[in-house]
Amino acid sequence: RILLRLVEVIDPETGVDVLRMRLVEDLDVDEANGTVSYCFRPSSPLCPLAHSLVMDIKRAVASVPGVTAQEIEVAGYVRAEELTEMINRASV
Repeated sequence: RILLRLVEVIDPETGVDVLRMRLVEDLDVDEANGTVSYCFRPSSPLCPLAHSLVMDIKRAVASVPGVTAQEIEVAGYVRAEELTEMINRASV
């Protein structure tokens, strides 16, 4: 169900979904507690849409029934650590 939601998240610059672009990696679902963890890797280290795109991904995952929490790591981005902290604190 998570993958079906992620194919609906489209990168506005390319018009391609985030799965085909391989922007979401290492997806892991803990069905026992509803936690989903994954790595978001923007298409470039200076991607101007990284924040909005990862928020779209976070909202899509949160909309799946049974998902109670997300652990997101941002990689390959110039401000990856800062964005990781910000996105994990943000509510959807």
